[in-house]
Amino acid sequence: MNDIVTVGTTTPTELKGLGIPDEKLKSILRKMVLARRFEEKVEELYLKMALITGPCHLYLGMEAIAAGAAEALTVDDYVLATYRGHGHAVTRDAPLDKVFAELMGRVDGTCKGLGGSMHAATWTEKKLMLATAIVGSNIPIAAGMGLAVKKKGLDAVVVAYFGDGAVNSGSFNEGVNLAAVWKVPAIFVCENNQYAMSLPEARGVASKSIAERAAAYDIPTFVADGNDPVSVYRAMKEARGICRRGDGPCFIEARTYRMKGHGIYDKADYRPSDEVREWAGKDPIAMFSKLLVDQKVLSEKEYGDMRSTIDNEIEAAVKKARASPYPEFSTLQGMVYPE
Repeated sequence: MNDIVTVGTTTPTELKGLGIPDEKLKSILRKMVLARRFEEKVEELYLKMALITGPCHLYLGMEAIAAGAAEALTVDDYVLATYRGHGHAVTRDAPLDKVFAELMGRVDGTCKGLGGSMHAATWTEKKLMLATAIVGSNIPIAAGMGLAVKKKGLDAVVVAYFGDGAVNSGSFNEGVNLAAVWKVPAIFVCENNQYAMSLPEARGVASKSIAERAAAYDIPTFVADGNDPVSVYRAMKEARGICRRGDGPCFIEARTYRMKGHGIYDKADYRPSDEVREWAGKDPIAMFSKLLVDQKVLSEKEYGDMRSTIDNEIEAAVKKARASPYPEFSTLQGMVYPE
């Protein structure tokens, strides 16, 4: 079994010593705020304005993972998201108006308005290759894509995101095992938000940790603080380096907590109130913005300006998405059969 490397929470004294440029730290914060405001707007459009229908799973509270990982990847790397993929899309710079349009079922959406929320994080121009609604199904796909990247000699890695519930699926074991046997450049990122729908991790995972299960495949394995984007960034940078040296796949378990229920309809009454309060005190954006301000990476005014700019971007994107028409029923046939 490979050793499990823990990339701990970043302390104020550590931050400057890590050598991460201030502009990159500010970019990470901007991506986190963008993902947060995007989801808050989705909640408003869904629950108050009824402009979004169908299944919808919010990324609130998990922004540090997508933002930290995105800054550690290059534009040539491939990303496979999940049905909780809005955060992956916006931190990968997918066009905001097109993601909103997809959520509203409009023709200018990322899937032409036919996929909805669970497939919205699909935009091949940014190498967002797939957002799957089937738990764990992107894991073996990542193994196959990793094999293609290896055979073609591309300077890229394939990243698959999934939740803690996915590690109990057969596709997890098949996909990670194949990737390890083939030594492909794939990075498996478990966003462990501690609940598989309403099932706590402790009642659904038999091993001592999810990381331990992955390490059993003898691949480099990291545990990151999923509420600290710098911890995730460092783990992803290390994993990418290992993959690009040709040393095979890596696994990252990023431990976090989703602020809301499994789906937008879920009040999450199954969670203990003291647990919810404890994690509310670990809000990743509140903690990271305070760290950057305290360490003078940016000022309070710069942070305020950043939030105002993002709010304006969100409103402009929603306006553009609402102006997009619904697809005509007659277009469906051309999407099933070749013209």
